[in-house]
Amino acid sequence: MIIGHGPSGYIATHYLSKRFAASGVGRMALLAFGIIGALAPDLDMFYFHLVDGRQHHHHTYFSHWPVFWFAVLLVALAWQWLQRGSRYAAICVIFCLGGVLHILLDSIVGDIWWLAPWVDRPYALFTVPALYQPWWLNFLLHWSFALELALWIWAMLLYRRRASAGGAG
Repeated sequence: MIIGHGPSGYIATHYLSKRFAASGVGRMALLAFGIIGALAPDLDMFYFHLVDGRQHHHHTYFSHWPVFWFAVLLVALAWQWLQRGSRYAAICVIFCLGGVLHILLDSIVGDIWWLAPWVDRPYALFTVPALYQPWWLNFLLHWSFALELALWIWAMLLYRRRASAGGAG
């Protein structure tokens, strides 16, 4: 997934925002945290380029470990359950759901170390063959890129429908 994470966070938060209305967090703030959460695992790209020198696949870092995101989500859900109506718990749940969604989407054609840190083995549903240079053309010309475009279209349609109904975002 290259461009589909942000819209996926928007879509998920769009459908879940009513469940968090009692928390007092505004819809736009929830949408922002959902989008940021869906992008958050890729913040490891800074480390990948600036510190690691591109020596290890960035999906091997803890920020792409499913166990990390599911554990943090579980803590956030417990927090929300214990303190119903907590603004911070609601924000944390939405943010973590975005992170989990990121990992799930990356699993379609990107190697994800589903059993890390215990097993050093990547898993992906499909493989993108390396046929073109530069590397990113392989992803743009693969059928899975249509899924990413579909996420953008879906998110834009939701946004337009909401905007035409008189609501922001």
